[in-house]
Amino acid sequence: MIGSYVALGDSFSEGVGDPGPDGSFVGWADRFAVLLSDRRPEGDFEYTNLAVRGKLLDQIVADQVPKALELAPDLVSFCAGGNDIIRPGTDPDEVAERFERAVVRLTGAIGTVMVTTGFDTRNVPVLKHLRGKIATYNGHVRAIADRYGCPVLDLWSLKTVQDRRAWDDDRLHLSPEGHTRVALRAGQVLGVEIPADPDQPWPPLPPRGTLEIRRDDVHWAREYLVPWIGRRLRGESSGDHVMAKGALSPDDIKMRIASVA
Repeated sequence: MIGSYVALGDSFSEGVGDPGPDGSFVGWADRFAVLLSDRRPEGDFEYTNLAVRGKLLDQIVADQVPKALELAPDLVSFCAGGNDIIRPGTDPDEVAERFERAVVRLTGAIGTVMVTTGFDTRNVPVLKHLRGKIATYNGHVRAIADRYGCPVLDLWSLKTVQDRRAWDDDRLHLSPEGHTRVALRAGQVLGVEIPADPDQPWPPLPPRGTLEIRRDDVHWAREYLVPWIGRRLRGESSGDHVMAKGALSPDDIKMRIASVA
């Protein structure tokens, strides 16, 4: 019976790709918080989302981990290192060492720390070439989880997010349905009763022609890939001027989800 939850991380845990009615995002962590709050008496649940898009592991450790330790919740979800791994020249072994040091700090003060693996990027343009690097990092994350007794939100094994409908137009962030399925999988990991199966197959899609696929790829490269590369070259981050959502009411989250459903 988890009474308080804090989400740490980057755009994935902030919820990018799952827009709310006010221009901010909802995301899997907010949706998961609703699942947890439904198991508590009304008003007897606290939730804080400290995740900010674009943040690297060391930034998350410096800015978010101390706040989580101060809040001392029953549960922390710690998703970090993904932005480090996709940067050229980074060593997944070295990133994992820094990740483990953060896990030691968190598990030393918080009852349950849920860690998260990376997605299987076999079908993602550009990122599919980093699949081996991501798999190596995932192996480290699972080993660290074993050492410190952390539940693992294993996104690599969630095959239903391989469907393109699970992803936003930028192909880097989940769609609302993709975030929903991750929230349901998080519930499974912690033994929470969930309203649907995250592995439920998608309805069949009509076949797509080569020309349509190529046209979509060109549009994606122009609208999303080129600006993303430009930010990397300029040393900019999408989260440079973004504030964390902070404390959120599960009832408010429900209303925001309902207003865009």
